[in-house]
Amino acid sequence: MNTASYAPNDLIVSDIPVTTRTVTIASGQVLDRGAVLGEITASAKHILSAAAAGDGSETPDCVLAFDVDATGGDVQAQAYFSAGVAADKLTFGDGHDATTVEQAFRRNGSGLYVRQLG
Repeated sequence: MNTASYAPNDLIVSDIPVTTRTVTIASGQVLDRGAVLGEITASAKHILSAAAAGDGSETPDCVLAFDVDATGGDVQAQAYFSAGVAADKLTFGDGHDATTVEQAFRRNGSGLYVRQLG
């Protein structure tokens, strides 16, 4: 199991307990650590969350813990489901920003918190 801890100038920025789970990243994507992901309802696979998606993935539900290259097919990856994350280290899909993602996390009772630093 991979672990993460607080480090200045890093994605994780608070002492909120960090929880990761394995998710399936849908093929055809190259995503960096900190990508805000949404789950496609029909397949339970994750993609970069875009506000206008309409397939379930428009609702952000986790943050990618490590860089992933899924160009060759679906990939199993770790994602944060609980943590305090730095807004400036996140990758947002179309129509999302730190505010909309934080609001989505709060509406869904998520253990993820987006922090604006500096």
